Amino acid sequence: MQLDHTFTVPAAPDDAWKLFHDLGRVAPCMPGAVLDTLDGDTFTGRVKVKVGAVQMSYRGEGTVTRDEAAHSMRLDLSGSETRGAGTASATVTAELVADPAGTRVRVRTDLDITGRPAQFGRGIMTEVGDRIVGQFADRLAELMSATEPVSTPASTPAEPEAVDLGAAALPVLLKKAAVPAAAALAAVILVKVARDRFRGRIFRGVTLRARS
Repeated sequence: MQLDHTFTVPAAPDDAWKLFHDLGRVAPCMPGAVLDTLDGDTFTGRVKVKVGAVQMSYRGEGTVTRDEAAHSMRLDLSGSETRGAGTASATVTAELVADPAGTRVRVRTDLDITGRPAQFGRGIMTEVGDRIVGQFADRLAELMSATEPVSTPASTPAEPEAVDLGAAALPVLLKKAAVPAAAALAAVILVKVARDRFRGRIFRGVTLRARS
């Protein structure tokens, strides 16, 4: 499954590129994710997601490859459920380009996922991804406007807060259900009108026979 997203950050491309080098600061901006270890361009972490009342935790690893001249980076990620048979792997490429608002980040994700989250189709996953990427961009903007020193993963990383995929997908599901729901409602109304007309004709017929 291929997903494409774009967002902007309020900083010049060179400044944004420097920040993207620091995974210790950038990773916590991603909803539901916690960075456990970081060793050069190799890292491990956890992601927690929720679908309805069911929570799923993934533990995985990844590597990052950067193209300094093009201001682009590639992340190769893989993980599996800590309790369950679900798996996830992704190749994420991000390209930073100049934008009137600062820097535009173009992200392409080639995602392969099994388990409960796989029940969502590409359309829903794209819109859910838009919401998650939007939250990430907001947190990244807050980070860039702050004056905190460069941080590294804590010795005891915190437990990630679950991203509610069900809640994120609900507006999409409702929007997709609006047309069939409207059609069903129209069908009910037509049936009721036809039934009322039919009953009216029977009543008029009985009345005429009674008068005659």
